[in-house]
Amino acid sequence: MSWGKNDALVLLLAGGVGSRLNNLVQSRAKPAVPFAGIYRIIDFSLSNVMNSGFTQVGLLTQYKPLSLMRHIGDGAAWDFTGRTRGVKILPPRTGSKESDWYKGTADAVRQNIDFIRAHPSREVIILSGDHIYGMDLDEMLRDHRRKQADLTVATMVVPREQIHQFGAAITGEDGRVVEWEEKPAVPRTDLASMGIYVVNTDYLLATLEKHRSDVDFGMDIIPRAIPVDRVYAHSFRGYWRDVGTIQAYWEANMDLLLPNSPINPAAWGIRSNPEAEGLPFDRCPARFVGAGQAKNSLISAGCLIEGTVVNSVLSPGVRVGPGAVVRDSIIFHDSRVGGGAVVDLAILDKRVQVGQGARVGHGEDREVANRVHPKHLYTGISLIGKMAQLPENAVIGRNCIVAPHRRADEFPALILPSGESI
Repeated sequence: MSWGKNDALVLLLAGGVGSRLNNLVQSRAKPAVPFAGIYRIIDFSLSNVMNSGFTQVGLLTQYKPLSLMRHIGDGAAWDFTGRTRGVKILPPRTGSKESDWYKGTADAVRQNIDFIRAHPSREVIILSGDHIYGMDLDEMLRDHRRKQADLTVATMVVPREQIHQFGAAITGEDGRVVEWEEKPAVPRTDLASMGIYVVNTDYLLATLEKHRSDVDFGMDIIPRAIPVDRVYAHSFRGYWRDVGTIQAYWEANMDLLLPNSPINPAAWGIRSNPEAEGLPFDRCPARFVGAGQAKNSLISAGCLIEGTVVNSVLSPGVRVGPGAVVRDSIIFHDSRVGGGAVVDLAILDKRVQVGQGARVGHGEDREVANRVHPKHLYTGISLIGKMAQLPENAVIGRNCIVAPHRRADEFPALILPSGESI
């Protein structure tokens, strides 16, 4: 039989809790978090699939999937509609408690074996929905076939001080993986797994059936396969970032603003859903009124700027009042920054209202980590939840968290010291 690339089936894993993104994922799945003004994180993986020519996608959802499902719709935005193409939403198959959820990447795939069998394929391509990158997945598939691999892992070189965050591959001269270290404390390689796999379908089904206790590709399946099966690394040299933490998410947005930025959604052919809530297609152009100005910033359609925006990313519909300053920040759809207010090194979720004269991100004590979530906020970034209202003249310190829907009259005081939450 002659196989083409359309004989590969794509499974897009989009069900993780993403708890390290804190209140950005309190009401949405991590892949549904806005990014770069007009996109959502999952747009990058979906667009890579589309641009690589694959036509059958299973989207594995789980945690707070409704906003993600609304965003995907029928898949038309990524050309996944038609007789021979489609994106199928695959909800959880077990209970509603977290203990019943997918235990890992392999367990998630195993619970959807019936979908794989219902869509005959030569290979299964497994992706994550929470990465920012532009990649030719067809090139990886060709590499997999050329090497006659059973399993191919996409890899890239990262600084050795970061390798503890990833699975790490030690390869021979031909690219075959000879050893594997999962999140090594003392790394012996700088070749990190991107969490992207091409697996022969028959091999995948047999492995999942035989080793039913294996729950994760990096922890279980890959180390088991290396001594006995053909496991290869596919080298990727472009921009790729896992934005699963507040710090990584902020840094990726700031990368957009660099001269000759390594992130180029337009050049990568990244699409979003033009019918999704909050996108700019039904909004007027951004407007600058009076002394309004922006420097080195991304300003989306529908924004009204009467103050100063510096080195920041603003989603559609954001308003910055007269005399207000927004600096080194990310502001989601339809938020309001009142006159004379300052937002410095902060992330504001949708429809936040910052009262006149308020200060968000105040003080020099950026090293004071958040007391409740010290591993989430520790570099000075403050996080304001969806639809929160900050009182006029409030002062919010560094590494602070304001919960979603918090009303101005619920603040016990106008000053929230650095590292505190409300």
